[in-house]
Amino acid sequence: MSYGIDLWGNDNFFIEDGVVKINDNNKPSLLEITEKIRATDLKGPIILRFPSLIHKQIKTLYNSFQNAIKANHYQGKFRAVFPLKVNQYPQVIESILKYGQPYQYGLEAGSKAELIIAMAMTPIGSPITVNGFKDVELITTGFIAAQMGHNITLTIEGIGELMSIIDISKSTNLRIPNIGIRIRLHHRSEGYWSKSSGMDAKFGLTTPELFEAIDLLHKNDLFKYFTMLHFHVGSQIENIKPLKRALREVGNIYAELKMMGARNLTKINIGGGLAVEYSQHVSKRLINYSLDEFSSDVVFMLKEVMDHKGVEHPDIYTESGRFIVASHAVLVAPVLELFSQDYQEKLLQLKENNPPLLEELIKLNENLSIDNNIEYLHDALDHNESLLTLFDLGYIDLRDRANAEILVHQIIKKALYLSKDQEHPTPEFDNMQARLQERYLVNSSFFQSIPDYWGLKQHFPIMPLDKLDQKPLRAACLWDITCDSDGEISFDPDAPLFLHDVDLSNEDYFLAFFNIGAYQETLGMKHNLFEHPSECTIEFTKNDYKITHIKESSNMFSIIDSIGYDSAKIMTTLKNNIAFSHHVTEEDTSETLKTLEMFLYQNGYLRTTNQE
Repeated sequence: MSYGIDLWGNDNFFIEDGVVKINDNNKPSLLEITEKIRATDLKGPIILRFPSLIHKQIKTLYNSFQNAIKANHYQGKFRAVFPLKVNQYPQVIESILKYGQPYQYGLEAGSKAELIIAMAMTPIGSPITVNGFKDVELITTGFIAAQMGHNITLTIEGIGELMSIIDISKSTNLRIPNIGIRIRLHHRSEGYWSKSSGMDAKFGLTTPELFEAIDLLHKNDLFKYFTMLHFHVGSQIENIKPLKRALREVGNIYAELKMMGARNLTKINIGGGLAVEYSQHVSKRLINYSLDEFSSDVVFMLKEVMDHKGVEHPDIYTESGRFIVASHAVLVAPVLELFSQDYQEKLLQLKENNPPLLEELIKLNENLSIDNNIEYLHDALDHNESLLTLFDLGYIDLRDRANAEILVHQIIKKALYLSKDQEHPTPEFDNMQARLQERYLVNSSFFQSIPDYWGLKQHFPIMPLDKLDQKPLRAACLWDITCDSDGEISFDPDAPLFLHDVDLSNEDYFLAFFNIGAYQETLGMKHNLFEHPSECTIEFTKNDYKITHIKESSNMFSIIDSIGYDSAKIMTTLKNNIAFSHHVTEEDTSETLKTLEMFLYQNGYLRTTNQE
């Protein structure tokens, strides 16, 4: 079972010997890595980071644009910045800047805190862009960054921001940063994020406002600092056509501005949007283009407009953060429970004299074979309906009903297994798989680790770490450990997820969630006070790998403190309550306190199960 790995895996992961492996160096399996980490007593969900995949994506992005530039005889250069909002975690940013250094890969900030990170971490000379709404303090910080020698561009989102730039330039002796203007385009994207483009977009200047901005820059002797034109058609662009229309529009605006005397305007920032494939099913494929088509279209469209207008080719900037980091992080979470294990045959409590229909089910279960499974399956379903009717009428008791449920469940399950190596003789078997849905309880919070599933219904590739040489037959519904009904990934017949039937009392079963490196960590919420999962970085050496930067999920004390409580005060209260309790003997008090304190120093995910 491939779980669509050829569709979304981007040659980063592959299946061999029944396990999923990372396609790097000595190609270790994710199961091997996970087991090594858990041997250190790190429990609960774990985020595995692979910096080598960040390196691969940066190199691939630059090579693709360089090839397009060469093929089209384009005269401008390609540059890129990584938007910090996509993933601000230190291990991620450090890897981006390390592997991006040969390309002068920079950072994009959208807030004061992000700008401080960018100023501290971006090498002098590499670009910094600042997008989003800005107040005087943020703009002044941009001036300070320029004073430090940074190649920084403040992108104007509204005329008020330009007025602030003008005022600061007159009231301080700080170096003036480069100025960019974000333009609202007539053309808009498609899909969920299309609202970030078009004339009703949240950010950017209209055409009349653009002329107003140009006049203000001229009047205040700042026109020479106007170096970049910026636009954005939306995150996760799934269809290439809207981008091509937008490129032609922005290319003509750029060319007109150049002909109006914008001598130092040399850059077009096409924003983000380079998409990542999340689908595991060909019929649900999200993207209709490749990276090479994307880069070729960008370069060709801008060249065509500039050549037609007789304007020099601008440098091309992108902010495609999702493409760079989505694949580098994999969430691995253990399955804690399979809820249909309540239907095991060993749980049958048959009587000496059972109702006739129940006796029939017993015989069907015993005699089911590959030759009769369809007929016996139909009989079992009919008997089950009749038995439920008899229960409603009071002719059989609750024990009979429980036995009937177990037997019918076993018959359906056996029929599926008997047919697993054959083409299904009837579509009914597909329906039976859906009917026999298994609820897999996963030691994770979907609100924390994949919030875009909860908020946007964005699917992520999911697969087990092993048993990939066995056909999975259980239609899977995933439950997380939050006490919220929305913490569920339901079985979708149009994009089905099938998993294995496992005995968790005898073996571990881990699920991996892929392409979670973009946005999920920064958007993750503390629902039920589940914190960011534990994380480890996997670094590859010449013939091996090492597990570094091991960081366990926050313990109870840290979680309580993070939302404003005083954990020391709470602990004092708990100690006093135990010490003065009439239900705890004096000799038990010390042991009770020791146990409670041990729990409070553990992370918030579940531990006391067969696996944990």
